[in-house]
Amino acid sequence: MLSVWRRVLVWSVLLGCGLVLVACSSQRVNRAPVEDRGNHAKPAPAVMEPAAAPPVKQLPGFENAGKPGYYTVKPGDTLTRISLDNGQPWKDVARWNNIDKPNQIEVGQVLRVVPPVAVAAAAPVSPTGVVTRPVTSSGAAPAVTAAAPKPQPELAGADEVVDWSWPVTGPVLAGFDEVKNKGLDLGGAAGDAVLAAADGKVVYVGEGLRGYGKLIILKHNNTFLTAYAHNQALLVKEDQSVRKGQKIAEMGSSDTDRVKLHFEVRRQGKPVDPAKFLPTR
Repeated sequence: MLSVWRRVLVWSVLLGCGLVLVACSSQRVNRAPVEDRGNHAKPAPAVMEPAAAPPVKQLPGFENAGKPGYYTVKPGDTLTRISLDNGQPWKDVARWNNIDKPNQIEVGQVLRVVPPVAVAAAAPVSPTGVVTRPVTSSGAAPAVTAAAPKPQPELAGADEVVDWSWPVTGPVLAGFDEVKNKGLDLGGAAGDAVLAAADGKVVYVGEGLRGYGKLIILKHNNTFLTAYAHNQALLVKEDQSVRKGQKIAEMGSSDTDRVKLHFEVRRQGKPVDPAKFLPTR
């Protein structure tokens, strides 16, 4: 009889535990999902700032590009070539542009190729040539007036007058052509004397101009330069003064296919026909 009650008691305990477990399990299954209703702001996505553009390099003289008296360096240019084409000694062009290393000019750089001119303040000049003065607050004009200086016609063409002579005695091998030959090609033998065509000053001696070989450039005045190319020996130095007929080089074939002198006359930097200036033979 006692064992029967024990069995009933065990089954009651087991049944009670089972009900408790079922209740716990049902509560877990039916629990509503938890929602986070807090007002949490989402972090803003990172904004990538655009990379700053590298600063544009402004080459020397850029503010003068396109102005008269200035030249913009192009690929293949040299200071010697630019100076010759503008009728100026290369040392002057270097000085006007504060160039310490002539071989390091840059494409796009703007160079002054005419002498700097000091601009002086002046009173306005009337068409009659009389300097006018503004009327003062008292209504009376200043007593001093002066006639403006007139140009002297006899001096205007002074630089055009040059006493020319032939630089060599040999024949003309090739005449002047604005496109193909910017001077005269003159024949002779290696070692023949090359003479200064007029009084002047040596402004270039060297081989820095492609196609000219051993070259000498003389400046005769503010208008004319002469060039003597393809020499085998150079007998003068830069800044040296020379006289017409003075031996300055020996004829050769440097940077060309035969012995000859290539002779140019440059007027304001522009090649002109030397035959129009040299005396008739």
